Amino acid sequence: MKTFSAAELGQAIRQRRRELGYTQTEIADFSGCSLTFVSDLENGKKTAELEKTLTVVNTLGVDLLFEARGQYEIVRYDHG
Repeated sequence: MKTFSAAELGQAIRQRRRELGYTQTEIADFSGCSLTFVSDLENGKKTAELEKTLTVVNTLGVDLLFEARGQYEIVRYDHG
């Protein structure tokens, strides 16, 4: 799955958690993150800490890939 925003990543994390049948509280406990953090992450909080995000993702058994699209492709994003 390609993800281009914090909101899309949060939706994917929520979907995976639900597929596994876990609550946010359980994922928070398993990952060592707070329930608030897991909730914020699933809701697409743009300032979620990267290290904690990776911890939650790994807890859910998901690999994030860093992959180049093309040598000269540049995408500009509106950060507003």
